[in-house]
Amino acid sequence: MRSVFLDRDGTINRDVQHLRCVEDLELLVGASEGIRMLNRAGLRVVVITNQAAIARGLLSEEKLAEIHQELQALLAREGAFVDAIYYCPHHPTEGFGRYRQSCSCRKPQSGSLQRAANELGLDLSQSYCVGDKESDLEAGHALGCRTILVRTGYGLATEAQLGADSVKPDYVASNLLEAAGWILDHNP
Repeated sequence: MRSVFLDRDGTINRDVQHLRCVEDLELLVGASEGIRMLNRAGLRVVVITNQAAIARGLLSEEKLAEIHQELQALLAREGAFVDAIYYCPHHPTEGFGRYRQSCSCRKPQSGSLQRAANELGLDLSQSYCVGDKESDLEAGHALGCRTILVRTGYGLATEAQLGADSVKPDYVASNLLEAAGWILDHNP
């Protein structure tokens, strides 16, 4: 099964520095349309997101579930959906209790993508990873996914900072809608 892994903040919705309430959830222009295109083409769409706000005590896992439920509702109103959402609640140096740890599920590590692939039966060699940060590109690249940098969120700054030692994206798109178009044009 082919899939598209999407970062959340700055890729699908406006990045507000630790989204903590549903009232602050706002889809980016073209996000729902891009996801709808991927849905209609039969690709699995999976959100992979770092949520260190949980480690920092700014957000509970229950509140995060409410935000993700609202995200699904906003997308549904536009005829789009994501098949699954995986999040990392950890931070390696900040936070409290069990949430303060180095882990394999926090991007740029690829544990969340691998877990999604195992649980959902996804073919990583036929998958794409889309995000606005170098950590998104690194996570996808590590598993052999094609990677796309979007210029939304931190994307413009990320693009400007990519150096000789950086993982280079397979494509740079203005937003998720353009990224979806490129994926569908390059999907065998």
